[in-house]
Amino acid sequence: MHATAPTSTLYLSAPVMAELIGRKGVGQCIASIAACIHEDFLRWPQFEKSARTANHSSEGVIELMPISDATTYTFKYVNGHPRNTRLGLPTVMAFGVLADVATGMPQLLSELTYTTALRTAAMSAVAARALARPDSRVMAIVGNGAQSEFQALAFQHLLGITTLRLFDIDPAATAKLVANLEGTGLQWMACTSVAEAVRGADIVTTLTADKARATIVTPAMVEPGMHLNAVGGDCPGKTELHADLLRQASVFVEYAPQTRVEGDIQQLPADFGVTELWQVLAGHQPGRTHAAQVTVFDSVGFALEDFSALRYMRDAAIELGLGERIALIPALADPKNLFGALHQPAATASQRVTGPGAVA
Repeated sequence: MHATAPTSTLYLSAPVMAELIGRKGVGQCIASIAACIHEDFLRWPQFEKSARTANHSSEGVIELMPISDATTYTFKYVNGHPRNTRLGLPTVMAFGVLADVATGMPQLLSELTYTTALRTAAMSAVAARALARPDSRVMAIVGNGAQSEFQALAFQHLLGITTLRLFDIDPAATAKLVANLEGTGLQWMACTSVAEAVRGADIVTTLTADKARATIVTPAMVEPGMHLNAVGGDCPGKTELHADLLRQASVFVEYAPQTRVEGDIQQLPADFGVTELWQVLAGHQPGRTHAAQVTVFDSVGFALEDFSALRYMRDAAIELGLGERIALIPALADPKNLFGALHQPAATASQRVTGPGAVA
């Protein structure tokens, strides 16, 4: 007698994810995802890795980001369309799947727009804990859009940042960020230029969205001991840091084959020396070696971070009893007779799984 494998998939919609994050708290979600990322990066050799597949257009990019270990496969669908806000749409939208490697069964289908914002901030914090000066208290945020609040809270909760120096070419974006951070205890200063924002900062986080070869931060702005967290440059033709700044700093990346195509280091020769962050976390390579060292985390976003975030969100949803079970895959009386299942009675064919574990 053959065991019957489960055929329902846990589904986390955007409203359910918002409830989950609200019940857990943004800071706790970021900290928990950061812990999962750190744990998974220590298992780096166990993962089957590849650069994401990207389809570019004049308006933006749509990408698929797969990764797996021996038991679990995940992928994320994500876009980047800087002009979307004019249409009332987010610049970044995403969803993802977590599946069982042994059977291929999708175990989780989840929104990843909220979750990508959380995991990007969590990844920045994981890198900064390894690379920034431990006494860092002031962070500049250049680009005060949708990701900025998450970065601010991540660095407050996980690194002890107390003061923000803010700049955006749109003053309304800075006003939005300040309003959303009210009550967090963070101090802030709105600046009139990138140079003013960067001045005196221990950490500089760049979060710009334009798909352009930009040089937002130049060598003249950089002070000894700074850590630069370059998040916005994440596809071919899109940069934020001046090439000479990179040449003068110690540069750390997620997955070098992907970052050389998409990150700020795309401006430099293919043999430019970088260190993958997992090697630092595992103790194989040094991170920051002295207080005056300038470090750069050239962050483009890698599939392993989504793997970590998906497994955390799955476990958190189960713990809180959130989400619904859906029949994403047909339940077949005879798995060799797919065509025959089309003729099942309507009540059976439309059977819907409505609770975390119940079938209705």
